[in-house]
Amino acid sequence: MKRIARRVLSIGRWYFWVPLARLIGWIRSPRQTLSSWPEAGIALGPRVVLFMHYDGRGGVRAQVFSYLRALRASGRDVVFVSNAGKLNEVAQAELREICAGIILRRNVGYDFGAWRDAIDRLGLPRAETEEVILANDSVFGPLLPLGDVLRRLDYTRADIWGLTESWQLRYHLQSYFLAFGPAALRAKAWRKFWNSVRPVPAKPFIVHRYEVGITQAMMKGGLLCAALWPYETLTKMVSFEVLKALVADEQDGNFVDPVNAARLSQVRNIRDNVARRVAMNPTSDLWRQLLLTGFPFIKRELLRDNPSKVQDVGDWKDVVRDELGADPGPIEQDLRLMLKGGAP
Repeated sequence: MKRIARRVLSIGRWYFWVPLARLIGWIRSPRQTLSSWPEAGIALGPRVVLFMHYDGRGGVRAQVFSYLRALRASGRDVVFVSNAGKLNEVAQAELREICAGIILRRNVGYDFGAWRDAIDRLGLPRAETEEVILANDSVFGPLLPLGDVLRRLDYTRADIWGLTESWQLRYHLQSYFLAFGPAALRAKAWRKFWNSVRPVPAKPFIVHRYEVGITQAMMKGGLLCAALWPYETLTKMVSFEVLKALVADEQDGNFVDPVNAARLSQVRNIRDNVARRVAMNPTSDLWRQLLLTGFPFIKRELLRDNPSKVQDVGDWKDVVRDELGADPGPIEQDLRLMLKGGAP
């Protein structure tokens, strides 16, 4: 009965709610800005970051400030775009020390609605614009120096970079971090895509049409997209040799620890998905492989909700501390406010 009920709800969502949400999105204005700082206008250099934020309490997490400082230290101008509708005075004061500008808007249109609003308001790309990075606060970190990652963005090799790529739904660069170089910013595909973005109040539509759709639209426009952490590189790390070694430990009686048993189970799942060509979410299913290759983030969704039921995430603190040499304390501090009925 539960499966039937979920199926009915899914059908109802796509055939009734999503069409209604699309209509609302086309009626509603995409311009939902409440205020902008500095009031005289936001001055920008050639490299720009549009950082999307949401916190219903109007606060900004300490790790977000660390992320913003790392972006600023790389020589980029950061514009903080918040869907919170309000920001407390402490957060605003610290943001003004870091950011070139702050755009405060209504919580309408999710991330892509915020980015479109900011792109329109700032007139991007400007004549001098060489790069626009879209980023958001859906990650914990950076756990490692971000400059090392940003220096790998090479627009002679690809026009658009993501950190990770996914084959779920359709191939796309995951939208928590997207970097657009000069060719992409001046392409017809860029203008056409952002002109099409509407503040539709339906997350499934946003994911399909915009999160997945932006990569598809750019590729159809003749632009080359690439990921700094390619999907196949990560899956190949979970080799037959890795599985065989874990199974041997289990057979020797060394695998009595449930944490280790969970890791073996996850490795088996990954190998099974690779064999059956089942697409995985790299920031969830392959989180361990990402961190072991210098990935500087952990997705908040993974530690807060674990929606895809990744089995081996219980030792994330050990990986962060022992393999990366980073402090898991700031993440634990955030989880104290986020988790409901779970443990870190």
